[in-house]
Amino acid sequence: MKKGKLLNSEISSVISQMGHTDSLTIGDCGLPIPKDVKRIDLALKYGVPSFLDTLDTVLEELCVEEIIIAEEIKEAAEQMYKEILNRFENVKVTVVKHEEFKVMTKDSHTVIRTGECTPYSNIILKSGVVF
Repeated sequence: MKKGKLLNSEISSVISQMGHTDSLTIGDCGLPIPKDVKRIDLALKYGVPSFLDTLDTVLEELCVEEIIIAEEIKEAAEQMYKEILNRFENVKVTVVKHEEFKVMTKDSHTVIRTGECTPYSNIILKSGVVF
């Protein structure tokens, strides 16, 4: 059995396949997922699993050099915005309009759907290097 916290075999496999600058999206339960992008649907019910629990677990395994979030989160979900920024103090943060964000998900290796219901709780993680 794995020693790490990430038990989901699909997510573990995706992270191990990612190279420098590849992207992984974690989204709330309402984020549209492009048809041609791999989907890992974790949503069990509203709020489960949460966006932050999913993000924190992924961050245990993935080196991130840049994040992309929607600018609308600043007003619609200020506390979630702060929670996200607290996790990425030394990482480039790019803020775009939500419509542009949705287009950008088409370039993601995978989109992970959570049960989160907080508006605009979506993030694109750009993979970094560990050296």
